[in-house]
Amino acid sequence: MNAESQEVSSLGSRQRTKFRKPQLHKPAGNKTAAEIVKELRKDTAAASDYREQALKIHGLICGKCGREFDFKSRRLLTVHHKDGNHRNNPADGSNWENLCIYCHDDEHSRGLLGDYLTGKGGEGN
Repeated sequence: MNAESQEVSSLGSRQRTKFRKPQLHKPAGNKTAAEIVKELRKDTAAASDYREQALKIHGLICGKCGREFDFKSRRLLTVHHKDGNHRNNPADGSNWENLCIYCHDDEHSRGLLGDYLTGKGGEGN
């Protein structure tokens, strides 16, 4: 052990070792806070673009119940990620499925119910 990582003080016949507190490291690339915020905003903007892209590719129709939507009611249509990964947004739309809010809720609650019934996931399991 070197002198920088610890200090040893003599207390009679016993010795006590003091360790220095770890120092915080700067983020990779030494980016400023403004640069980090700018990158995060860019990622958020790109993530929201996939909704419009999915609506153009798959149309204004629910992929599960078949309900059709118009421009005014399109806010009730959501984009479901088939693999559950919201960062997986291929340009061809292969990971997306347009679902109305009711079918989208049903899709996610089925998984929760299945996990509960099979004992997967959750606390205490």
